Amino acid sequence: MIEVKDLRKDYVDAEEVTSALRGVSFTINKGDFVSIMGPSGSGKSTLVQILSFLDRPTGGSYTFLGEKTDGMTDAELAHIRNKSIGFVFQSFNLLTRLTVYENVEIPLIYSDVAPSARKKLIEDAVRSVGLDEKLYVETAKLSGGQKQRIAIARALVNDPDIIFADEPTGNLDSVSGAQVMSILDGLNHSGRTVILVTHETATAEFADRIIRLRDGAIESDEAVKNPRHSKEQFFK
Repeated sequence: MIEVKDLRKDYVDAEEVTSALRGVSFTINKGDFVSIMGPSGSGKSTLVQILSFLDRPTGGSYTFLGEKTDGMTDAELAHIRNKSIGFVFQSFNLLTRLTVYENVEIPLIYSDVAPSARKKLIEDAVRSVGLDEKLYVETAKLSGGQKQRIAIARALVNDPDIIFADEPTGNLDSVSGAQVMSILDGLNHSGRTVILVTHETATAEFADRIIRLRDGAIESDEAVKNPRHSKEQFFK
């Protein structure tokens, strides 16, 4: 699904060049659950922005679903992003004055899905996170955990190939965080590819594999030894 080779990202300020990524290479297959970890300044945010087509690399190559993305236009990348990628953010990024239905509908407005087909997609997505009774409630009235579950529903509504979850439990209590991770784990078991960015080891170990970055390079790329045991410990 994803293949990056010698991926580099430089930021130029006047005459100073800052290298955020220094020759990163790896492959992610369909159905994988991968965590990306690293201290502040390690390059993990830059990497995820490039993988999700919110930014471009300054060197190396990125192949997505068998297609090289290097020469694609911004419009082509935006189309892939809307069609193939779902986002879950730490801060939810919901419009609090809109209802759950209206928030989940937003990706469909920018897609080629006909308005007549949207209702069922929205209802199915909200039902999949167990909040169908909140469909017409303003999101301002939801708890933090409920907001994050709605953010997951919004990420799912376009039936994306891959879900990027950036610190999805960072603003949640332990019970709500466990609910969110259980949903992401279930989505992965149903065949979704999930890339999780987190600084929490217990959360990272939900994945089958952890890529650790330091100073813009891969420090380690290893399978989680016993993900099932890690999940059981998380839910205790």
